[in-house]
Amino acid sequence: MNIVTPAAFPVARPRRLRQSAALRRLVSETSLSAGQLILPLFVRTGRGERRPISSMPGVFQLSVDELLKEAETAVAAGLPGVILFGIPSRKDAKASGAYAPGGIVQQAVRALKRRFPELLVITDVCLCEYMSHGHCGIVRERPGGATIANDPSLVLLARTAVSHAEAGADIIAPSDMMDGRVAAIRSALDRAGFVETPLMAYAAKFASAFYGPFREAAESAPQFGDRRSYQMDPANSDEALREVALDLQEGADIVMVKPALSYLDILWRVKSTFRCPTAAYAVSGEFSMIKAAAEKGWLDERSATLEALLSIRRAGADIILTYSAVEAARWLGG
Repeated sequence: MNIVTPAAFPVARPRRLRQSAALRRLVSETSLSAGQLILPLFVRTGRGERRPISSMPGVFQLSVDELLKEAETAVAAGLPGVILFGIPSRKDAKASGAYAPGGIVQQAVRALKRRFPELLVITDVCLCEYMSHGHCGIVRERPGGATIANDPSLVLLARTAVSHAEAGADIIAPSDMMDGRVAAIRSALDRAGFVETPLMAYAAKFASAFYGPFREAAESAPQFGDRRSYQMDPANSDEALREVALDLQEGADIVMVKPALSYLDILWRVKSTFRCPTAAYAVSGEFSMIKAAAEKGWLDERSATLEALLSIRRAGADIILTYSAVEAARWLGG
C-alpha cells in the first residue's frame, strides 16, 4: 500500500489530530469493544468448586454451579459468549468423557443455555483433557515409538462435536489439529441435523511455549513427547495459510490463529488473504506474563492488557478469546 502525504512540514502537522481525547477518538482507525471478546472457562465435576490456577491469577477451575456465577458476570460485563474446556473426573485411552452424554462439558452447556439463553456457548473440541496420555488423538504403538493416529481420532472428534451440539452448544470449535477434522465434524453435524451449527476452527494453531499455564488449568499436559507432530511449527507462515484454506474448504465458518501476540503477522496474512471471520486466542502465557509484570509493578495491567488486545484487533481479528475479557470489558465501558 502506498502512503500518500499531501503536504510536508510545516503545512502538514499530524500532531494536530492528537491534541485531545475527543480528536483522537474521532480519527481512531481501530476499535475494541466488549462485543468482540470471548471468555474461556474451565469446568470440572463437583459442587461449590472454585479451584485457583496458580499460574493464571484470577482464573479458576469451576464446578457447574460456580460456572453459572462466572457466566453471570460475563453477561453483566457485556460479553457475547464463553468457550468451555472440560476437566473430567476420569481419563482413559479412548477419551470417553469427551463424548459422554453426561460429560462435564455437556452438563455445563445445558446449564448455561437454560440460565442464559442469549449467551453464545462455544465448546472446545479436543481429546487431550480426556485422554490418559494427554495427547489430542488416539495413540498407536509403532516400531521406534508411539505415534498419534490421525484418521481414527477423527471418529472420536466428530462424536464429541455432535454430543456438544445435542447439549445445545451454539458454536463448535475443534482445536486438535488433526488433518481432515473440520470435514469429519461438519459431515457428522449435518447428518445429525445440526446443519446450522457453525464451526470455529483452530486453523493455524502453533506448537507454542506460551501454552504452559493452560496445561495446569486443563490438566492436559502430554505424558510423553510433545505435540509438534500435529501442532504447527512456529517458523512457518505459508503453511498457516494452507491450513486455513483447507479448513475453509472443509466447512469452517470462522478460522482462528493461536497464539495471538507472537503471531500477529500470521493473523494479518490470514485476514488479508481470506477476508473471512477471523478469531485469535490470547493464550494463557500471554495473559500470565502481563499479570506477573503487573504484580511486580513493572507494567500497568489495564494499559498493557488493552494495548495487547488492540494490537490483535489491528492485525485483523474480529473475535478475541482472552482470559482478561471481563476486566477488559469493564475498562472499555468505564
